[in-house]
Amino acid sequence: MLAAIQDNDLLDDLEAETTRQAYNAAFEQLGLGWHWDPVTYACLPRGAAGVRAYIEQHHPHLLRAYDAEFLANAVESTRLRCVADATARAPHGRLA
Repeated sequence: MLAAIQDNDLLDDLEAETTRQAYNAAFEQLGLGWHWDPVTYACLPRGAAGVRAYIEQHHPHLLRAYDAEFLANAVESTRLRCVADATARAPHGRLA
């Protein structure tokens, strides 16, 4: 049973790392110059809520020109495209 729990933890860690890397790829594609290290990513809520929280905390100046929802949606849609592209290039259609 412990092995199954450890396997699930490993899969969760792998999924989190893959998602974090996809966010960083999205930031690069959007020309944002942001980079989330593992600690930053772990401290944020998941999904668009995390992107909004990060913008509000670290880049509030952007909210004078853009709606937070617009920015979060742009990042999320680009992240999903990055995941799809990476999955298509990976052997057997799987990442990592």
